[in-house]
Amino acid sequence: MTGDDVQIVTVVGAGTMGPGIAVTFVRNGFDVRLTDVKPEVLEKAKSTVDQVYKTLVNDGFISEADAASGRARLTFTDNQEEALRGADFVIEAIPEKLEIKQAFFRDVEKKVREDTILASNTSGILITRLGEVVQRPGRVVGMHWSNPPHLIPVIEVIKGALTDDATVEATTRVVERIQMLPVLVRRDVPGFVQNRILYAIMREALHLLEEGVASAKDIDAIAKWGIGYKLSVIGPLELLDVAGLDIYQSVASYLNADLCAADKVSPLIAEKVQRGELGIKTGRGLFEYKADEIPALVQRRMRLLLSAKKALAGTSR
Repeated sequence: MTGDDVQIVTVVGAGTMGPGIAVTFVRNGFDVRLTDVKPEVLEKAKSTVDQVYKTLVNDGFISEADAASGRARLTFTDNQEEALRGADFVIEAIPEKLEIKQAFFRDVEKKVREDTILASNTSGILITRLGEVVQRPGRVVGMHWSNPPHLIPVIEVIKGALTDDATVEATTRVVERIQMLPVLVRRDVPGFVQNRILYAIMREALHLLEEGVASAKDIDAIAKWGIGYKLSVIGPLELLDVAGLDIYQSVASYLNADLCAADKVSPLIAEKVQRGELGIKTGRGLFEYKADEIPALVQRRMRLLLSAKKALAGTSR
């Protein structure tokens, strides 16, 4: 199976990521089956898909005709066996638990062709651990999307220790066909590339908050308008060259020793989780959210991401 041969895609898991992944495929000409074991989750996914299309149409990314065409290529079903029948490419977006994903891959390989590519949208579980439980591990590959998947253009393609080069090449081609930016993760490490960098940033931000160095609002302002503003155009390694490696060496020689190096989750996070303060989903986390304001907040962020995507189009290498 080559990347150009793929036409029928099955997305397993219709929760947070599945609907956006499905829309991205159908709007680029693929036939997609979106499936979930819970009918109520699948029903909610239909509303999510409608909202995704509404956002894309309103911001000029696609036309109403394109949206209608995409909807016609998307099938919702809670019958997983039916969803897998004839699939060229399967991507799972099920819960982030190793045993659940391993059980899924053991089962799914019995229901698809021998050349069907099996991809995981895991945020950090080793692809090698998923491949080692199937009969043909060479076709198991990582395909890590960012949330929201229909807006964030980069997708990590992760090569497990058992993944065939041909599978990596085919998956990379599929990413190109859905007009996203494929990034090859050549070595299978926990968290891959994106989350290792992101979690390092979040760890330091939480440390600064706990130490009372700045407020949550001001720390985020620095990250968005200082760090993020630069990094959206100049990557961190390019930034080293811009600043000068001698300057970095000088500053890092004293600053690195003072950065947070905790190997456990922030106590602040642990306390909030224990109290049930989980963020937007509960109305309180590191910030407070009024229930009636959350939909508008989410839409505003979507519009800003779309605007940023338009502004940055063509700047990637």
